[in-house]
Formats: sequence, C-alpha cells, structure tokens
Amino acid sequence: MPLNLLSVTSCLLKCMKSFHYNRRRGFSSAAASLSSVSLKGRSCLTLKDFSSDEIKRLLWVSGDLKHQIKHEKQYLPLLQGKAIAMIFEKRSTRTRMSTETGFALLGGHPCFLTSQDIHLGVNESSTDTARVLSGLCDIILARVYSHSTLEELDQEASIPIINGLSDLYHPIQILADFLTLQEHYGSLSGLTVSWIGDGNNVLHSFMMAAAKLGVHLKVATPKGYEPDRSVTEEAQRLSIEHGTQLILTSDPMEAAHGSNVLVTDTWVSMGQEEEKKRRLKDFQGYQITMQTGSVAKPDWTFLHCLPRKLEEVDDQVFYSSRSLVFPEAENRKWTIMGLMVSLLTDYTPQTSIPKF
Repeated sequence: MPLNLLSVTSCLLKCMKSFHYNRRRGFSSAAASLSSVSLKGRSCLTLKDFSSDEIKRLLWVSGDLKHQIKHEKQYLPLLQGKAIAMIFEKRSTRTRMSTETGFALLGGHPCFLTSQDIHLGVNESSTDTARVLSGLCDIILARVYSHSTLEELDQEASIPIINGLSDLYHPIQILADFLTLQEHYGSLSGLTVSWIGDGNNVLHSFMMAAAKLGVHLKVATPKGYEPDRSVTEEAQRLSIEHGTQLILTSDPMEAAHGSNVLVTDTWVSMGQEEEKKRRLKDFQGYQITMQTGSVAKPDWTFLHCLPRKLEEVDDQVFYSSRSLVFPEAENRKWTIMGLMVSLLTDYTPQTSIPKF
C-alpha cells in the first residue's frame, strides 16, 4: 500500500475510533460548548443577559445537584464558609425557603433581612448597602419592588446579585419552570408554551428565555395588560434569531390551541390590591379549565408559580395529573442552588449533559 494511502487510512481509523468513543461518552460540539461555560462572578438580574448555552448550563448544574443530593444522597458542601444576604422587600414562601434551605444544604450560611431589618434606600442608601454587604457576605439575593433597585445594587456591589423578583423580571422562577418541563418531556426544544393571564414579570422572564431554548411561546393577555413593549421587542428579536414562534393575542383559546404547556399566574400581584375588583372583571374568561386544555395537545400540562387563586385555574386542572405545580415548586430549590453554585464556584456537574 502506498505510504500516503496508508497515512490517510490510519488517520480515518483514528477519527472513527475517536468519533465512536465520543459518541459513547455522550460528547458533541454542543456538549463541549456547555462544558466550557463559566458563570463565576456574574450577577443574575434577568435572563436577557444570558445566552442559550449559559441558561442550559444553569439547568444542567441544577439537575445535577438534584440527582447527586436528592437521589444519590451525597453531601456536597460546595458553599462551605460562604454567606448569602437575602433582602426581602416583598414576602415569599418559595423564594425564601428554597434559598435558605438550599444555601444551607450546600454548607453555606443564609442571612434573612426583611424591611424591618434593613431599610434599603431609606435609612441607608442602596449604594452604601451594596458596598457594606460586599464586605460581609459572598452573594446577595434581593426580592424587591423596583428593578432599578437591583440595578443599583449590582452597579455598586463587588459580589454577585441575584434577582429574587422585581416588578420587571422573575428569572429564578423561569429556571424552575424549564427544569420541570425538561424532566417531564425529556427535552425542551420544539415545545409550545402558552401563557394565559397578566403580562407581568414572570411572563417577561419567559419571553427572555424561551426562544434561546427552542421553545415556542404563545401569549394571551386582556387588552391593556400586555407585556412591556421593550420586553416584547426583544422577545420578537430573539424569536427571529432562534427560529421560534412568538404569538401575542387576547384570545385564551387561540393561545392554548396546539400547546404543550398552559401557564398562568396571579392576576393581582402584591402592590396591586387596590386594583383587584377591576382586574377580576377584566380577566373574565381567562380561567384555565379542562375546556381550555381541550384545544391543546394531548400531552398538555399545567404550570403556576403559586400562590394560586381559584379564579386563575379551577381545581379540576390544578389538582389533576396534568398539573406540575408541586414539582415546579420543589424545583425552585434545585435551580436556585444551581444558580448560586454557578455564580460562586467552578463546579463541574458529575452527570452527563441532558438533552435540550
């Protein structure tokens, strides 16, 4: 055999061997891309700031921690010696419990600060608070009324800031939602999610992440309750960039048609109590029922970030086998843990990269 032919043959054999080895190990160019993502030192104010690979990396780390700790019963003190300041201007069950228990489970020390403990921007400016806490802890989670408060904290702090909820975005909720859907359906790309309700902060976070994960999004809101215009414009750009659908309507049944996932949220958020009577009237016809689901795909499921009111979704749907609300609530813990670990450490997941 000629020398040059022998060299080519040898090269091909090596390439084929390498291909099959990598295939067996589950490697791919996409896998290599996710493995190289590092978020250490970053803040998380909105998923608008995160790329497709970065969001996938967060979901991978979250699912990995859930597997290692919950199912394999491992103790992973990844945050030992670290502390988190939890600033809560607005009360919460899931955000507080998931962050406190999650940070402690990873070996860290959570410090809970209410408006009675810390008068953010009143007794002490946000600038000074950010600088003080930067010297006392390793990361801050803030659940606030105004998104501008988070931006000011992030500008002045030398440690990562996590948005625990603001008037504009709720990114940690959406990470939990997508982990829940990934676990249920096996993958995310190609799913259609239908939001039926208020154009609020949770919807805004869906709009900043869905297209990046290959998820189509249909949105039904009453007239006058549409999502923020700038958020919508960015979501439309992302939809074009990633080749997904973004449909905006005021007809709940149109939004539900052909959908895999029906999602809603409270119609009256904290701070909107004076608008309750008017809002309940304006949202007539938006309750999610089995009739809503009748036009969705046969495998449709339901999500709600909680707490839930009966006018938003009836008991037949909420307590049915189609409802994923309680796994969704639990995943708030695993995804905030995944986020905190990603922002504070160089942790490499021990499980293989899931299908997205």
